[in-house]
Amino acid sequence: MRIATWNVNGLRAALRKGLPEHIDRINPDVLLMQEVRALPEQLPKEWQKPEGWECLWHPAQKKGYSGTAIWSRGGLKEVERGAGEDDSEGRVIVGKVGKLRVVSVYLPSGSSGDHRQAEKDRWLEFFHAWAEPMLRSKIPTVLGGDLNIAHTERDLFHWKNNQKTSGFLPHEREWMGRLIDSGWSDVIREVSGNVDGPYSWWSNRGQARALDRGWRIDYLLMNKAARTKMTDCFIDRQSGMEVSDHAMVVADLDL
Repeated sequence: MRIATWNVNGLRAALRKGLPEHIDRINPDVLLMQEVRALPEQLPKEWQKPEGWECLWHPAQKKGYSGTAIWSRGGLKEVERGAGEDDSEGRVIVGKVGKLRVVSVYLPSGSSGDHRQAEKDRWLEFFHAWAEPMLRSKIPTVLGGDLNIAHTERDLFHWKNNQKTSGFLPHEREWMGRLIDSGWSDVIREVSGNVDGPYSWWSNRGQARALDRGWRIDYLLMNKAARTKMTDCFIDRQSGMEVSDHAMVVADLDL
């Protein structure tokens, strides 16, 4: 089974820019999406209920903002929306596909001001504890999405210049470390080893993507029951050059 997560930077625009072709090329069985920024009824008719897919949608109450979704080739059931807290911004949706539990997550960005950093910190306070039962569960669980945190210096090209930037603040990095140390497997880092990158997001400025000067803020995290079933994982840098400023993160599981 192939699982992919992708911050699509607005699904309506992504569909126009070539998202379907990248989905066909990668061919995931389950696709977790973030920053959907649309209600299903705002999409072209053929994508409101896309052929061959079952879909769960968790849009934000504010139109054109945030939102998560899960698409599956079959057998998809909704488990939960939100993370036990107010989730009017559509940040978390949990589904079940056969024996696998999947979570699409879009943690807030704090880059637009102190008020948004405060909202991000609010999520960090409760998210770890909310996810703990899934970590300890015998149900294979994949938590995927845009966490808006680069964990270490290896996950950010210009790390020296960004130590006071949201997404690389000391307390955010410490939180990410605690999440991983608690038992969630950061499979891209485990497979890639101690190297710079691979990055999953690039600024639109300064040829950052062409020069591969990015951030790794998109993750697939697995509990032990899922990690033991994983056979491969990678960041598809080719995906989204024209679709999104994020790349798709992909993993294969033998389920």
